Amino acid sequence: MQQATDTNPIRLDKWLWAARFFKTRALASAAIKGGKVEVNGHKPKPATHIRPGDDLAIQRGPFEYRVMVERAIARRGPPEEAATLYTEAPESAARRATQAADLKAAVALYPQVPGRPSKRDRRRIIRFTRGPAS
Repeated sequence: MQQATDTNPIRLDKWLWAARFFKTRALASAAIKGGKVEVNGHKPKPATHIRPGDDLAIQRGPFEYRVMVERAIARRGPPEEAATLYTEAPESAARRATQAADLKAAVALYPQVPGRPSKRDRRRIIRFTRGPAS
């Protein structure tokens, strides 16, 4: 089997896994098939080959990453090495930061439920909803 170098084309699902956007190749393939990844503005298949210079749009949860492929490596390395495989667009990083701040603020608005009610609390709830026992 030929080892991929920095300039050889590589499968998209392998690159997404190696760049640590997804934990497994299966998750990367599922995201590609689900339309969560675009290559140069087109919907690809998992076996689509990418090269350095390709633009990717990756949707992960509520966040969208806009990255440009810098290196094409199939081997999954440490996170520091994975960060060198791509460069993220500055507006993409800024958008993700504002989205994260908005999500944190939205979570702070909702009261935290402590869990299930105790026996005493349950009786109070029943008394409140049904009215006093007659």
